[in-house]
Amino acid sequence: MTKQNFVMQSTFGGLGLPLFLCLLLQIFNAAKLENVDEVAVEIVVKSTPCSATCGLGFKAQTLCLLKDSKAAVEEDPQSGGKTEVSDVCRVRKVKCQMSWQCGLSTMTVVEGQRVEFDCLREIVETVGKFSPRVFWRYAPGIITSDDTLFARWKAPLLDRVILDPVREKDAGTYRCDVQDKNFRRVKRAYWGIRVLPSGIFDLDYEGTLSKWDNWQNQTMTHLQDYKTVLIYMVLIPLSFAGAVVGLMVGLYWAMKTGKLRTMMSHPVFSTCNRRLQRQRLSRQQRRAHDNKVTS
Repeated sequence: MTKQNFVMQSTFGGLGLPLFLCLLLQIFNAAKLENVDEVAVEIVVKSTPCSATCGLGFKAQTLCLLKDSKAAVEEDPQSGGKTEVSDVCRVRKVKCQMSWQCGLSTMTVVEGQRVEFDCLREIVETVGKFSPRVFWRYAPGIITSDDTLFARWKAPLLDRVILDPVREKDAGTYRCDVQDKNFRRVKRAYWGIRVLPSGIFDLDYEGTLSKWDNWQNQTMTHLQDYKTVLIYMVLIPLSFAGAVVGLMVGLYWAMKTGKLRTMMSHPVFSTCNRRLQRQRLSRQQRRAHDNKVTS
């Protein structure tokens, strides 16, 4: 064997194993493509909006199987780019995020009340278990969203701030930043608090409104009572005066027309006159008898 033949055999012998492996790989891929129609391919046919306008939320996606998976994968020109969807579908929930900016919320409280704001409640209720990194910052005495005015603030609790009781020096703006395990910001929220001295303002709106309604009802009841009494006080004297005036007018009319004598000659009036005359005579006789006795 010559030296040149030995070199050629060594070269082809060294390349034989890689070439054999490449050949096996091509055969395996060809068999896999032939059986691609047996692979389940799903597409999203329907999706709901994100459940949260800021921060982490979730949306429900409806996924359905394709009837011809091979045509969809190979993009067969005969299919015209149209794929048929089967009736086998399922629904899954996936995380979503429309914006990490949640804006500024303000509140006005009286000194001594309890104030609490939670930074992770909506995320936990929506997403479930979550491993966040939470950072709090505080701008004392002002209501603002200017990030240059905030300083790092160490909150006693990681996920929330509880001020019980709240004091005037606690007024200001609190900022919460939430990051996921990949240090990606998922939420930023601001809470602005105004604290009023106790004993000056009453912010119990519902209680004040209830008292106002009760006072109005009592006032209306008293006014109705006053109106009723006033009506009786006016109507009774007017009725009595009207009766007296009517009687006087009737008597005057009877005297003027000469009907008073005719009315007095009525049996009822004549009987009354006789009784009056008897009573008058009996009084006169009694006086005369008394005078005789005394004399």
